[in-house]
Amino acid sequence: MSRRGLLLMGQCMPCIKQNASKIRIRRMELDKNLNMVSSSFRKDHAAETQPFFLFSLQYFKKDEFYFAHDPQKVCKTGDVVLIRELPERLTRLITHAVEKVVYPLGDITDPLTGKKVVVGKYREDIEMANQLFGKSAKAFDYDKAPPRGRLEGTKDFTHGETYIKYHEDGKDQPFAV
Repeated sequence: MSRRGLLLMGQCMPCIKQNASKIRIRRMELDKNLNMVSSSFRKDHAAETQPFFLFSLQYFKKDEFYFAHDPQKVCKTGDVVLIRELPERLTRLITHAVEKVVYPLGDITDPLTGKKVVVGKYREDIEMANQLFGKSAKAFDYDKAPPRGRLEGTKDFTHGETYIKYHEDGKDQPFAV
């Protein structure tokens, strides 16, 4: 039984479970055994006799995977979602539930300002520059762009049921994991 009501933010990954989504939670883990020591920096440049050692702590990425109950299949592969731990496990693997989709894949939003971002610039800044200097004829128009899911079945296969590919039989298997 759950004692915590923690919310975790993670990215949805391809999953073969029915009514569940596989969520990757990325954390930074401190490696206590690895310390980088540098004697090139000195505390006092006038006193050359005592070296100052700079210790830098090393953090590494650590991925944890959780299966979250998602019967409506609201999250697709690549979406950033919030999950909450269930009071009781549904199955041996399903321990969390999907709360909501925070950021759908492909539509990047700055978490601090809430503004839409393209590469390293805000969309409104790009639009302001286009008004000042004139818009290129080949420029992409984000307001007229269709939402995600328009190419399902042709170029976007994130909606398809995934399965484990056990062997190569020469057939095309687009949904295999």
